Amino acid sequence: VKDLEKDFPENAEVKAFVEALAPQLANAISLRTLDITDHQFKQQAAKIKRKIIKITHHQARHPAIQRIQDIFRQKVERLYHWAEDRSIPADNNLVERELRSLVIARKISFGSQSEEGARTREILMTVLHTLKKRTSDVVAALKSALDKLNEDVESDLSKLLFGPDSS
Repeated sequence: VKDLEKDFPENAEVKAFVEALAPQLANAISLRTLDITDHQFKQQAAKIKRKIIKITHHQARHPAIQRIQDIFRQKVERLYHWAEDRSIPADNNLVERELRSLVIARKISFGSQSEEGARTREILMTVLHTLKKRTSDVVAALKSALDKLNEDVESDLSKLLFGPDSS
C-alpha cells in the first residue's frame, strides 16, 4: 500500500487512500502483540476490520487503488483470520522471509530450465524446509533416512524422513 504513494506521489486520491488504509493495516499487524484480554482483542480486531473493509469498499477512480481494493474484496475469506484468532498474524512476513532465500537462489542460478527441474526443486525445498521445522539437525535426519533407504530400497522415503504417520 505504501508503494502506491511512492509510485504516484502527486495523486491526491492515492495519498488519501494510503493515509487511510496504511495505519489500519499497521494496527492489525501490531494488535496481537498488545497486552489485552482476548475479549478486548476481538473487539479491537472487529473495529479495525470494519475500517479496512470500509476503506477498501469505497469506490476509487485510480486504477492502482482499484487493484488493491479488488484484492481486499475478492479475498475476504482469506484476509481476516487474524481478527478471530490472535495467534494468526495479520501479515505474511514470516512466509515471505522463509521464501526469500529460495527466490534469491532461483534468481542467481537462472531458475530451472524445465518444468521437471522446477518441480524437482520444489519437492526438494519442501522436504528440506519440513525437516528444518521438525528436527534440529536436518543433515543427520536426511543422512539417516538415505542410509535406511540404501539398506532397504523398498522403504517409503517419506516415512523414513517424517515418521510413520506421514503420507
